[in-house]
Amino acid sequence: MCAWLAARGQPAWREKQIRRWLVANRAESFEQMSDLPKDLRPLLTETFAPLSTVIAKHQVAKDGTHKLLLRLQDGRYIESVLIQEDKRRTACISTQVGCGMGCVFCASGLNGVERNLTAGEILEQLLRLRNLLPIQERLTHVVVMGMGEPLANLGNLLQALEVAGHKDGLNLGARHITISTVGLPKKIHQLADLGKQYHLAVSLHAPNDELRNRIVPTNEAIGLADILAAADYFFDKTGRQVTFEYVLLGGVNDGILQAHELASLLRKRKAHVNLIPFNEVEGLPYQPPTPEALAVFIPTLQREGISVKVRKRKGDDIDAACGQLRRQVEAAQDRNPPRPAGLNSAVAEHT
Repeated sequence: MCAWLAARGQPAWREKQIRRWLVANRAESFEQMSDLPKDLRPLLTETFAPLSTVIAKHQVAKDGTHKLLLRLQDGRYIESVLIQEDKRRTACISTQVGCGMGCVFCASGLNGVERNLTAGEILEQLLRLRNLLPIQERLTHVVVMGMGEPLANLGNLLQALEVAGHKDGLNLGARHITISTVGLPKKIHQLADLGKQYHLAVSLHAPNDELRNRIVPTNEAIGLADILAAADYFFDKTGRQVTFEYVLLGGVNDGILQAHELASLLRKRKAHVNLIPFNEVEGLPYQPPTPEALAVFIPTLQREGISVKVRKRKGDDIDAACGQLRRQVEAAQDRNPPRPAGLNSAVAEHT
């Protein structure tokens, strides 16, 4: 972009001007950039696309949750979600096309991981979701819990969050950003050593290695002990309480024995547990927990002093489980993906 502008005799600060329009001022076309020279705008339009993604599908739930299926320049798809609750406007974003962690209950990883998203593609999700809000509203929180394993694409994620956190960007504070992981100890250490105040959520899903190996296959090469030690390191370095995500699978990990084991693991740690009732996915054999199982599991943890919350189900009527919408659209295609756009993206190329 800078070289292109210089070749046309434009000052270097035009690039910052364009970036400000895209990131801070919600522009989705060059024509909207009213302080650019009139003769420059059509030239930009001929060469660049302001955003690299295309909204392939936009669903809105009865509770106000938005889900976007975004088509990338190479024809692949990712999902992003905007959750609106009280005064919070939370963006849930993806970091990879697919996922390589192999969690047995997750729609995102059924076909494995195809590639990492670029920093620009990660940032664009935030812009797309922010642009759905009324002009007087802004994103207040980000959860990196969409498709993919965030810590497997940590470099690009951090680059995108740096832009999002800038005062001339989305002005999102690190304390309002949660990064989720299935548990990659070295990457957790790396994140802790940055000295940032990001919140960490570890997707635990089981209180012992035998069961976790069945639910989260990558655990066989890592083990709960190393994951918990890394979480302890993160807390010691940042002072930020770690959240442990626990998807409840009916008849698999939702019994009173598992509740006691989980409490035993976390009792001496400053930790919080997010219980997530399973969202049914077509083609998978798992079921949500029964109300009776929840009525036992939750108080068992609470009696042992564990901070616990059941995550509210949002967007149930719009393919709520991450990866479902993408799978439906890809299954409906005839194996001839949409042709990639022929323009460079003003965001994805230089963010």
